[in-house]
Amino acid sequence: MKKILLLCTGNSCRSQMAEGFLKSFDSNLHVRSAGTNPSGKVHPKAVEVMQEIGIDISAGKPENVNLYIKEPWGFVITVCGNAKETCPVFMGDVKENLHIGFDDPADARGSEDEVLAIFRRVRDEIKKDFYRFYKNRLYKNEGK
Repeated sequence: MKKILLLCTGNSCRSQMAEGFLKSFDSNLHVRSAGTNPSGKVHPKAVEVMQEIGIDISAGKPENVNLYIKEPWGFVITVCGNAKETCPVFMGDVKENLHIGFDDPADARGSEDEVLAIFRRVRDEIKKDFYRFYKNRLYKNEGK
């Protein structure tokens, strides 16, 4: 079983959406997400835009990366994106560190429609990039 840890700062949007997508691609993957400074809850707009495409992340709970530091991981993937952010560094047992970055939709400003448009754009980028990761790094390595 492939173990994947998705890592960001707040663990409320991007990493939660990426976790939802990876689990939807393959229920046999062991996927978790965490942050270095987890927020209190998954962002409601992240939940909303994922529900629009049939993926429920409402039960997600932002967690601290320290919960996972003693576990071995096949991949640790950081998803932070813009220059204002400092990407966390995972100091545990990991075979491969990757970075697949995205803008933080939680920073979106504007009308309700404008903010939702940003969440949808980031959601769609996450789906595309993580599906590519799944097909090129996980799926083909399993000999399927």
